[in-house]
Amino acid sequence: MTQSTSINMTEIYRFLAQSMRYPSPDWMQADYFSALDTFLVELGWDAEAQAIRQSISESADWLEPLQVEHTRLFVNAIPTVVAPPYGSVYLSADGMLYGPSAEKTKQFYREQGFDLVGEADIPDHLSFELEFLALLAEEGKNDEEERFLSEHFRPWFPKFQARVVQEVRHPFYRVLVNLIDFFTREEL
Repeated sequence: MTQSTSINMTEIYRFLAQSMRYPSPDWMQADYFSALDTFLVELGWDAEAQAIRQSISESADWLEPLQVEHTRLFVNAIPTVVAPPYGSVYLSADGMLYGPSAEKTKQFYREQGFDLVGEADIPDHLSFELEFLALLAEEGKNDEEERFLSEHFRPWFPKFQARVVQEVRHPFYRVLVNLIDFFTREEL
């Protein structure tokens, strides 16, 4: 991987991590959607770009539907959260949050010289894992990046992605999880 590719992957991982955070007017503005649109068009994902353009332009209040969908999919829903964005939920037999896999993820962070800022932060949250991949890419730690993907990320992400794709009501999150899959696949 060349230095320019590493820089690009750093930016891509950070963009994807930001995209998985709660939709807020602080960051989810016209420039964000312009970057996403450009990104999708450059990948040749024209249909996906069009679906997002259409969903955003259909209403003057486009942010609230994204917030509602984010909450429904990833935070709370009745009777259960549709697609919890935590690896341990998919890797433990009982679907336990902050299971052994979360501790292993946290240990991997520490082995690479990183730690979570907040004590209550759950290490295997999708956004944290993508941010960590950005840090590894930024430092040119390609072997560690691949090891993290194969040992900690890829074992659970396809299960999460399948839930999102099956249950999603807004095209933004379908496109987003498919982008994450695209950029974290082994063949990339």
